[in-house]
Amino acid sequence: MNLQSFETISQILSTQFGVDPQTIRPDTKLEQLGLDSLSLMEFVFAVEDRFAVRVPEAQLDPRQAGITLEHIVDVLDAQVLAGASSGVAAA
Repeated sequence: MNLQSFETISQILSTQFGVDPQTIRPDTKLEQLGLDSLSLMEFVFAVEDRFAVRVPEAQLDPRQAGITLEHIVDVLDAQVLAGASSGVAAA
């Protein structure tokens, strides 16, 4: 797991969504964050915007039970890497 990516996601959760930083750990499941379904979707969009990638819903659906923050980091990093290897610039 990329710690820099995790820190970025943690910052988004705490600053934009008011999640207590004490509850943000790699093994934290999305449903444990206290966000409603709309906020979870907004969180995913905020993370995609920050990493300048779009993740197919099949790979990252926040409504799917058991998704951890570590999983989100891994999926995002794979998308960023795929974009970089295909010549697509990420911000």
